[in-house]
Amino acid sequence: MTKVVVINGSNTRSSRVTAIQEKIELFFSAYSTTHVIHVHELPAVALITANFENDEIKAQNQKVEEADIVVILTPIYKASYTGILKTYLDLLPQKAFVGKKILPIAVGGSLGHLLALEYGLKPILAVLGATEIAHSVYIIDKQIIRLEDGSFAIEEEAINRLEVELKQIQHIAAVN
Repeated sequence: MTKVVVINGSNTRSSRVTAIQEKIELFFSAYSTTHVIHVHELPAVALITANFENDEIKAQNQKVEEADIVVILTPIYKASYTGILKTYLDLLPQKAFVGKKILPIAVGGSLGHLLALEYGLKPILAVLGATEIAHSVYIIDKQIIRLEDGSFAIEEEAINRLEVELKQIQHIAAVN
């Protein structure tokens, strides 16, 4: 069974990024085990002080090590992925993404930040050993509508683009 880890770099579970995370979990639920790392829920002191020996950090890093697919989710703030995501990526072993299929996904306020994944996040993923990085998925936050009950609806066009990349990475993982 394929093992998927989703690293959610948002600063809250009520973020629109979580709506995308839920779609990803649903997509992979039929044939894989999925583990979500909510970076903002990791011990703050361990993140800030780069405490590689923290038990919770080590446990989450172990999940990444065991994964076949790693999905990186982040909102885009000030033309970049979140600082909290960077603090966690800094705590991963140097070659944590070797042999993993990586899918970067971001939610941003406008198309003006579309290249933040390509020029900001992907180089960090490569430094961590990623050689199989899928096409990034960038979703404009207006495509994720917050409903009155607190849940989200995602526009069909965004869902379609997301599913194309999820199917592609699923296929690549199944072949290998």
